Amino acid sequence: MSDAQIHDEVREHLINRPEVILQDHDMMRALIAANERAMGENIVDLRGIAMERLEERLDRLEDTHRSVIAAAYENLAGMNVIHRAILRMLEQTDFETFLGELGGEIAEILRVDCIRLVLETAQEDPDSPAIQKLGDVLVTAKAGFCDTYVGHRPHIGGPAVTLRQVQEQDDKLYGDSGYWIRSEALIRLDLGEGRLPGMLVLGAEDPHQFKPGQGTDLLGFFGGVFERTMRGWLA
Repeated sequence: MSDAQIHDEVREHLINRPEVILQDHDMMRALIAANERAMGENIVDLRGIAMERLEERLDRLEDTHRSVIAAAYENLAGMNVIHRAILRMLEQTDFETFLGELGGEIAEILRVDCIRLVLETAQEDPDSPAIQKLGDVLVTAKAGFCDTYVGHRPHIGGPAVTLRQVQEQDDKLYGDSGYWIRSEALIRLDLGEGRLPGMLVLGAEDPHQFKPGQGTDLLGFFGGVFERTMRGWLA
């Protein structure tokens, strides 16, 4: 037996505020271990075992709680980013400025390194002065390019948004600026009856920014607003 004594002031403090011990996991473990040693090896402390299991469950619940909160904050931050990008997009008053903002401030808000707007045309004419005037953001392509690039048609169960990692970039799509693109989000655009489809491409240097399995709801919402805005410009 130990002759160690607790100082009177410490003893009185612990009696008056027992939660100090209860809230200290290390101290509670030490007390439980001391209790087990005092009972001897032949006695099983079921209460101590139950407390240990409850503590493990509490630790798991706390980890889950932190994960849920972190996911909620991440989702809220992503929603704010999409809303800011949409508001900036709706502020534009002419198509040329709209494309300039798309490749500039809107790309920065979305935290991507490259944005391309692909419009399919019946007669591809990339050298047209009118097209060149609009800059690198706008890319014209022959009918069927979007399906070929994504790898499937939208009516075969393919989602409106496709996220994937890439190694080799399409020169026509990215040009010289796409050399470092390692992941991309492909958002299909329905531009209205009688018009060929389009596609919005968000490219990132980070290979983990866009990859299969990530949520696409916010990007789908952004694409829905974007295609309705494009219908207005094309009208």
